Amino acid sequence: MKKTLLTLAVLGCSVLAAQAQPGGMGGFQMPKIDVTFDPYVEAPAGFDQERAGIPHGTLETVEYKSTTVGTVRKATVYLPPKFDAAKKYPVLYLLHGIGGDEREWLQGVPNVILDNLIADGKAAEMIIVMPNGRAQENDRAEGNVYAGFQAFANFEFDLIDDLIPFIEGKFNVYGDKMHRAVAGLSMGGGQSLNFGLAHMDVFAYVGGFSSAPNTKMPEELIPDVEKTKAENTLLWMVCGNQDNLMYNSARLKAFCDGHGVPCTLIEYPGGKHDFVVWKYGLYNFAQLIFRP
Repeated sequence: MKKTLLTLAVLGCSVLAAQAQPGGMGGFQMPKIDVTFDPYVEAPAGFDQERAGIPHGTLETVEYKSTTVGTVRKATVYLPPKFDAAKKYPVLYLLHGIGGDEREWLQGVPNVILDNLIADGKAAEMIIVMPNGRAQENDRAEGNVYAGFQAFANFEFDLIDDLIPFIEGKFNVYGDKMHRAVAGLSMGGGQSLNFGLAHMDVFAYVGGFSSAPNTKMPEELIPDVEKTKAENTLLWMVCGNQDNLMYNSARLKAFCDGHGVPCTLIEYPGGKHDFVVWKYGLYNFAQLIFRP
């Protein structure tokens, strides 16, 4: 375990030169990988705009006790329109970038995107949990956000051991892998790939949006190809074609294609490292999860 955390910490040094303010990337350059992208389909106009005349979900902040960190931590939760406490729901855990916290995803209006998709019958009713992926005592995105890089690796244990049990105790949600998904942007995209593929007994659906250099090597993410083929239901990624971090997603896509592992990678045309790409990612990913 210590060796793994040390490796991630070393990887974090490369992030120092790459990531700017919440989720943003600087001029970090990575080698280009030739890969076959999956078809890009433009999202419809207004997919991220609040619509009148449809039911709307709600947002709330919850607090949970973290045995991993030893503190009480916060998460933002989206409850779908006409939420019914007597009804069971699936859960999407949606992770932020290195400069963000449990409220960063609100810039991407996930509540609006899901309200519209649910109203159109394009997505299942679901709860979205947006946690703070920085598992350390002071988890605020302040000062040198890169100094707490190891805390993002530690979040694997906070997520699995503390947050998921809390959510399943507070809300009437399903407790099986087919009703859990994890996805994230930038650092959170790397976390989602690292944690989701390492815990396929917990998550059936894994998404990475513009995943950062904390993303493990493909051979580490998928050490057992046949197991991944059998247990992972969805491995879905998107990255802008002007984003210097395309390397991380393309590297995994190339590995999957070479080993027959189902994997999607969308190249967003003109896309940079920003919420234009990440909102598109959520819009598409949400339509693919929790379906029969």
